[in-house]
Amino acid sequence: MEDKREVIINVDNLTKDYGYGRGVFDISIKIHKGECYGYLGPNGAGKSTTIRHIMGFAKPTVGKVQVFGVDSFGHTDEILAKVGYLPGEPAIPAGLDGMGFIKMMQEMRGEANQERLDYLLKLFKFDPHMPVKQMSLGDKRKLAVVTAFMNDPDVLVLDEPTSGLDPIMQKVFIQFILDEKKRGKTILLSSHIFSEIDATCDVISIIKDGRHVSTFNAKDLKKGQDRTYILHFKDKENMNKYLSKTEFNCSYSNEDLLLAVISFPRDRHNDFFASLKGIVITSFEEKPFTLQDYFMSFYKEERDFGGLEGVKGNSKEGFKETEAQQ
Repeated sequence: MEDKREVIINVDNLTKDYGYGRGVFDISIKIHKGECYGYLGPNGAGKSTTIRHIMGFAKPTVGKVQVFGVDSFGHTDEILAKVGYLPGEPAIPAGLDGMGFIKMMQEMRGEANQERLDYLLKLFKFDPHMPVKQMSLGDKRKLAVVTAFMNDPDVLVLDEPTSGLDPIMQKVFIQFILDEKKRGKTILLSSHIFSEIDATCDVISIIKDGRHVSTFNAKDLKKGQDRTYILHFKDKENMNKYLSKTEFNCSYSNEDLLLAVISFPRDRHNDFFASLKGIVITSFEEKPFTLQDYFMSFYKEERDFGGLEGVKGNSKEGFKETEAQQ
């Protein structure tokens, strides 16, 4: 079915080839009005290059990039007047204080929203009278956030927005984005932090080495995935007995810890428990499928099954030390 929602940002087969495998290649993004679009990838994957083209700072080698139906390149001033842009590395003149930079940005945009500015300064606990040269990285990031949002734009383009913020301010920022979504804002959120993408975004694209490897609706991510359980066995005999006969996938096992990680299709839940009959296990727990799990399936060389969270600690007890019955 054709999506008839208004497209605010349209990246169509964008390629920017810097040579030697550097750049972005055949990138396509459609961000609809009122949508929060997550752009997930490690540093150097091509996220900032894509965003620079969206903002009109660079000309595509191939393809087109449009914002509000207008080609981005050559219309940067028009885009900046309508879009709240937060660069990954904001350039803030060292000779100003925070308020001086805020006023400079207000003059460049030709408008000021004092009520919104006061709200943001309070929300992010930022002192605008601090000289820029005395600001920490976190303070500079707060100043960049405030200036990006202070005119209450309907469209937000955010490149690594929480970089430099402490954990408390990261949580404040995530809640702020959720509130902006409720107000109908259109948001592009580029990040390498799973938690902020997972908490805020409706659609997510994963980029690797300058190419999209997956684009999906966030709500659909978990629905079609396998279920995964961590099993803790009574002894090696029971563990080896189960692993030698099971038809389900074992992604990780450790004889010293007497555990195994088993995955199976969601519609075979009963079959999985039936397979435990005659096997003595001390406890088991379900390992929820996460955005990070899905992301790492494209970066298998970086996967570390030995670091499974919660494996060595106490598990949720499905049943105490007894023979599994189903």
